[in-house]
Amino acid sequence: MSELKGKIDFVALISATNANPNGDPLNGNRPRESFEGYGEISDVCIKRKIRNRFQDDDIGERIFVQSDDRADDGFDSLHSRADGCKEFSDAMKKKDKAQMAKVACKTWADVRMFGQVFAFSDKKKKDNESDSKKESGVSVGVRGPVSIHPAMSVSPVELVSTQITKSVNGESKEGRASDTMGMKHRVTYGLYVVKGSVNVQLAGKTGFSQEDAENLKHALRTLFENDASSARPEGSMEVERLYWWQHSEKTPSVSTAKIHRSVKITAKTDRPVCFGDYEVALENPEGCVEPEVY
Repeated sequence: MSELKGKIDFVALISATNANPNGDPLNGNRPRESFEGYGEISDVCIKRKIRNRFQDDDIGERIFVQSDDRADDGFDSLHSRADGCKEFSDAMKKKDKAQMAKVACKTWADVRMFGQVFAFSDKKKKDNESDSKKESGVSVGVRGPVSIHPAMSVSPVELVSTQITKSVNGESKEGRASDTMGMKHRVTYGLYVVKGSVNVQLAGKTGFSQEDAENLKHALRTLFENDASSARPEGSMEVERLYWWQHSEKTPSVSTAKIHRSVKITAKTDRPVCFGDYEVALENPEGCVEPEVY
């Protein structure tokens, strides 16, 4: 794999139409929103989707933090997945933190991309064993080069909640009707802005390569492939545009914040209902490389 050519900045514009982009479990799984009514997609949610895309066949990378429903290696926990890698397990037994980090970055794409904290005990405590007798483990932190902001909508979003009923009970319960009530929530339309960057210095430490960067670009362009669900029907989530700046320097003269602000988005109407209701313009900063636009 070749070294990363230079720092990367990116901005992606995402549409959500009659979908729940990212439910909040502390608020009845309603779409996340700020106090001002703007929609939000957490950075953790975006990273989850990128990990899922890296797992898919068109990229086919090994992922450490896999969701249970997409686990493809037979392991049911992070600890068992770490133990299943012999090189990593041997380094962990020797408490060789440098080797643990090296092997983890080489083995799992998401570790060299986002970083990871490995904090595993050597032995699980028995029920009758005191804390003082519990064997200590080893903790290793890897700092990843890819950072992603929470995505915020350009305009306030309108949330719609629909009451639904079940046609059958999940279990046999006497005296309980099958039409149990439930709720589904969605955003009628929202245009969300995803911002991120790739740090060259940290990429050198984790081994994040130019090939990894190309895979990340592909994952962002196709973020919602194989992601359909009841909350996000096929076609309800779409990457409208991706701006990708690949600099030749490790530390460009133009700051990431200024580059992110160079994408200007203006609503043409008071209540946008589609991407066409926004005017998008790029005011690339002076002295900055021209971005690839998808």
